[in-house]
Amino acid sequence: MREVATATKQRRAGNARVKTPQRIAIAQAFAPDAHFDAIVDARSPAEFADDHLPSAISAPVLDDAERALVGTIYKQQSAFVARRTGAAIVSRNIASLIEHAFADCPPAWRPLVYCWRGGNRSDSLATVFAAIGWRTSVVDGGYREFRRHVMDELVRLPSRLHWHVVAGPTGSGKSRLLQRLAERGEQVLDLEAIARHRGSVLGLLPDGSQPSQKAFETRLWDALRRFEADRVVFVESESRRVGRCHVPDAVIDAMRAAPCTSLRAAIDVRARLLLDEYSHFVENPDRLFERLDRLLQLHGRARLDAWKEMARAGRWHDFVESMLSVHYDPAYARSTRQNYSQIDSGAALDVDAADVTLDRAAVELIDRTRRAADVAPTP
Repeated sequence: MREVATATKQRRAGNARVKTPQRIAIAQAFAPDAHFDAIVDARSPAEFADDHLPSAISAPVLDDAERALVGTIYKQQSAFVARRTGAAIVSRNIASLIEHAFADCPPAWRPLVYCWRGGNRSDSLATVFAAIGWRTSVVDGGYREFRRHVMDELVRLPSRLHWHVVAGPTGSGKSRLLQRLAERGEQVLDLEAIARHRGSVLGLLPDGSQPSQKAFETRLWDALRRFEADRVVFVESESRRVGRCHVPDAVIDAMRAAPCTSLRAAIDVRARLLLDEYSHFVENPDRLFERLDRLLQLHGRARLDAWKEMARAGRWHDFVESMLSVHYDPAYARSTRQNYSQIDSGAALDVDAADVTLDRAAVELIDRTRRAADVAPTP
């Protein structure tokens, strides 16, 4: 009987531990051995849209209007009335989340919950999760602490990596070469993909959306933290800004000090590649004209009108070659030589529009960098 009583007490103690959410530091949440079945963001939809932890799902315990309402009551009436009002709304919203968003989660489900600073919103949701029996953790300090961690890591990580820059004038196939390298298992940092922008006045993607600066930095950190320090990281010779996204100083400084390989391609080859990549402008010239108008002070009305007339007449190849020779190539020559210290001493690869040429260039670049990597960077 004594053994049965002891076992019962142990079982009850175990159940009690399950019903208490565990608070963990942000570094522990992203440790290599950490495992969670879901990362649950309890903040409002607007906060989630601005930025969130990688792979997080939105489960707001207060939506944007409800959060504003509680804040107004706090300022205009009292903290007590705000807490009472908020508690009622949060309780209803958590009930709905349990009945719908999390209705099919199994008994062994392990969520990680966070809010703005690891306070009432995440605690409320996590307490209910734990009471159900799910082994629940809460990010200590919430998103605010995560943000500090990301910014610290964006200073620390770049200097640990062995960078190699792929340079070359606009349209020479840099992004396509990076794709070939990634397909071969190489480490590639595609800043344009992360920023959802091709990095020039015409670089906005068809859907017209870029991440916020915070979201850009989170995605960049998420990529950097996964790279192995003893292997090369290939990156394109970007400027400090990719559309409206600003590349952190430590990242751009590490890129600009790195060895470079330049791609060379004839202007007609570059025009063909660009027409393929920017086909949405061919399909919608008005969108192109709106972007071209931003170059008015730089090139004047006569030049812009001439470019627009080429486009209206369907002379797309002439239009692209003129844009390259008048606008892109001079800007590239000035910027790259000024910012990338090893551009002139680096090797060059000739490419054309054929896929096989880019494949061959990728293989050759991999071989070159492996031969040159005699010493790995110091962690």
